[in-house]
Amino acid sequence: MKLSTRDAAAYFRKPNPDATGLLIYGGDAMRVALRRKEVIAHLIGPDGEDEMRLTRISAADLRKDPALLSDAMRAQGFFPGARVALVEDAGDGLAKVIEAALADWRAGDAQVIVTAGQLAARSALRKLFEGHPKSYAVGIYDDPPDRAEIEGLLSLAGLAGLDRDAMDAVTELSRTLDPGDFRQTIEKLGLYMRSAGGPATMKDVEDCAPRSAEAGLDGLLAVVADGKTAQIAELLRRLYAQGTTPVTLCIAAMRHFRSLHAAASDPGGPASGIGRLRPPVYGPRRDAMVRQAQNWGRDKLERAVTLLIDTDLQLRSASTAPQHALVERVLIRLAMMGKGRG
Repeated sequence: MKLSTRDAAAYFRKPNPDATGLLIYGGDAMRVALRRKEVIAHLIGPDGEDEMRLTRISAADLRKDPALLSDAMRAQGFFPGARVALVEDAGDGLAKVIEAALADWRAGDAQVIVTAGQLAARSALRKLFEGHPKSYAVGIYDDPPDRAEIEGLLSLAGLAGLDRDAMDAVTELSRTLDPGDFRQTIEKLGLYMRSAGGPATMKDVEDCAPRSAEAGLDGLLAVVADGKTAQIAELLRRLYAQGTTPVTLCIAAMRHFRSLHAAASDPGGPASGIGRLRPPVYGPRRDAMVRQAQNWGRDKLERAVTLLIDTDLQLRSASTAPQHALVERVLIRLAMMGKGRG
C-alpha cells in the first residue's frame, strides 16, 4: 500500500503494529534515517534495541545470505514485545529475497522495515510493498516539514504554547536547516526551556539555533545596510575564516539589497513589500529590513544594486585585483552611502 505524504506523517507517529512490513525510500539519506528511527521507536518502544528486539541487516549481508531476513523474522528474544527486522540500504536486487520473506511472514513474526535510496516508479521494491496487502511504502522527499510535523516535534520536546513570533521563527528554521539539525535544535530548545521555565519566545529560539555562516552573513548585511562601517572588517574576517568566499558575499549582498529595493518600490510601502518576499522574513529581521528600505529609499537602493553588480562582474572577470579588498571596499562604500556620505 502506498502512503501519501500526509498519511505517511500520521503513520510514522502511529504505525500499524500488525503490518507485515514498511519500505521507506528517498534521495536524502538523513531524512530517511530520521523517519526510520521514528517509526521503529513507536513499534518497539525506547528500550527495544537494548532488549535486542531490533535486528539490523545490511544489504550486503543479505545478498550473501538470503536466509538472514527470514531467520530474523522468526527469532524469539529473551524479552517480550514487538520486534523489527531492519534491512538497510536495499536495492531492487534484493526484491525477490524480501518478497519471499514477506510471503512467509506469519502473525507474531518481526515486522520487516526496509530503507532504500531514491527509487523509480517502476522499481521492483516499490511495486512489492505498494502491492502487498499488509505492507506500506513511503517516499521521503526534500519538502520542508509541514505544520503538523513541526507541532509533533515541539510536542515531543515538551514545548507548548509558543506565541506567533516564536512559531514563525521555528518554521523559518525548518526551511533553512537540514532535518537532522532542525530536530536537534528543537530538542536543544526543549532542554533549555526546562531550566528557563515558561513558554519559549522568539529570542529563545534564536539563542538555540545553530550559529552558521549564513547567520554571520545576515549580521554583516545588517551592519552594512545600517551604515556601521567600523564593524565591517571584523565581520568579514570571521566569515572568511569560516570559508566564505568573496563571490558568495557579493551575491548575498546583491540579494539583500535587491529585496530592499523591491520593498522600497512596492506601491503599498516597504512593510507591504517585505511581506511579499519569498521565502518570507519574520521577527526582528523583518522589522530591520522594513526600516532599512525606508531609510535608503528606492533611488539610493537602485544605485547600491548597480554598484554590487559591477563588483560581481569584476570578481568573475580575469581581473588581477585582490577579491577580498574589492568586496571590503564595496561594502564600506555601501555603508557610507546609507549614511548619506556616498
